Amino acid sequence: MTTIGIVSTGVYIPERFETGAEIAEKSGLPREVVETKMGILRKTLPGPDDHTCQMGILAAEKALRKGNVDPSSIDLVIYIGEEHKEYPLWTAGIKLQKAVGAVNAWAFDVQQRCGTMVMAMKVAKDMMLADPEIRTVLLAGGYRNSDCIDYTNPRTRFMYNLAAGGAAVVLKKDHEHNRLLASHIITDGDFSEDVVVVAGGTKHPITPEAIEQRLNYLDVLDPEGMKQRLEQKSMDNFIKVIERAVEKSGYSVGDIKYLAILHMKRSAHDYVLNRLGLSEEQSYYLSEYGHIGQCDQVLSLELGVATGRIKPGDLVVFVSAGIGYAWDACAIRWG
Repeated sequence: MTTIGIVSTGVYIPERFETGAEIAEKSGLPREVVETKMGILRKTLPGPDDHTCQMGILAAEKALRKGNVDPSSIDLVIYIGEEHKEYPLWTAGIKLQKAVGAVNAWAFDVQQRCGTMVMAMKVAKDMMLADPEIRTVLLAGGYRNSDCIDYTNPRTRFMYNLAAGGAAVVLKKDHEHNRLLASHIITDGDFSEDVVVVAGGTKHPITPEAIEQRLNYLDVLDPEGMKQRLEQKSMDNFIKVIERAVEKSGYSVGDIKYLAILHMKRSAHDYVLNRLGLSEEQSYYLSEYGHIGQCDQVLSLELGVATGRIKPGDLVVFVSAGIGYAWDACAIRWG
């Protein structure tokens, strides 16, 4: 059986941070609510040169150095970062390919909001198994949707944790370490237009009036309806994609040793761990980073390894959710 393994990972964290106290002051919320309920002690913010694709490039360069990977050996580059990036209508993966020196690769962009990295790992693995010419794949990208949050809009309160950073993963065929196992993905179109940036697309072009009305920020068009439709379904789908990814990999939920999960409010994080029978030490709550979109799982993995929470032989699960709505999980046999 052909195996696909993770050679190395890389994470880029900006130097700037915004504290929970500062978010509380800007939003009018009590500091305790921001820090305790929302779980934001601080979050990363982009500096003047921390552009979206550029942060992915910096993370990719780290991953290549850590894995001692020759950029010319890369066959495919997949950009997994956000569409809120340096330029509209721009294929960031091609820029990333050039910047890291992947002269023999070809590149494209994929997008599933905060589920993109986990989804792209499945796409990369499937392509590697189907195409004998693809042996080494670089997945990388950045995220700074913190730019799109208006703290004066209470409808977007659950997104006040949006932060900034970059992440990268190098996958290689016949690499026996850190084996990428099975994945499972659910999408639900009932929520496809619940969270949008109203102005800037073809339906509502950007205008001075749109900017004055702050329509160029993320918004929730039907907050009560979304909450009623999504709350329990989201938690159930989190559990379902984890269970299915693990089962398809030949394991059971009881075999999970570490869950690399995106940042969310504290009660939701604890709910998922409790449903899976996992302890606090079997995950990492990103309260000092915020939600760096599709970069969270790689950041959690690196923190888990650095703190000794992930050991050789452990079954690790990446799990994510993306606005739209999507839920993704993949299993990894670490070490």
